[in-house]
Amino acid sequence: MKRIIADTGVIVALIDKREEFHDWTSSHAKTLPVPFLTCETVISESCFLLHNVHNGEKTVLSYIRKRILQIDFSLSAEIEAVETLISKYNNVPMSLTDACLVRLSEIYNNAAVFTLDSDFHIYRKNGRQKISLIIPE
Repeated sequence: MKRIIADTGVIVALIDKREEFHDWTSSHAKTLPVPFLTCETVISESCFLLHNVHNGEKTVLSYIRKRILQIDFSLSAEIEAVETLISKYNNVPMSLTDACLVRLSEIYNNAAVFTLDSDFHIYRKNGRQKISLIIPE
């Protein structure tokens, strides 16, 4: 079964019904296998963006407890690869979160990134390979 890597935008859209892509994200999330892989920077960004949404941060953390989200990334262990990605895409520019997610897609080669971020059309894993995406058209 293909693993799914969750980006900040989809977590925020799942929780905040006012988000433009809430319906799209919710309908896709129901069909995808959990847990979604992610990293601490996604959790941090999501909590920050949802701090004014009723139970927003609490819901993000409950997704980890309920194993809807699985943090399966160590920045300490992957720092060289992450720095290389950020340097390679400094013209985009690539955020730390995006670099961590691209690195996760390299570690889990068969995974797809569930995102709303069009920059993932630009990024490549393992040098030149397209990243499998679940993204709005």
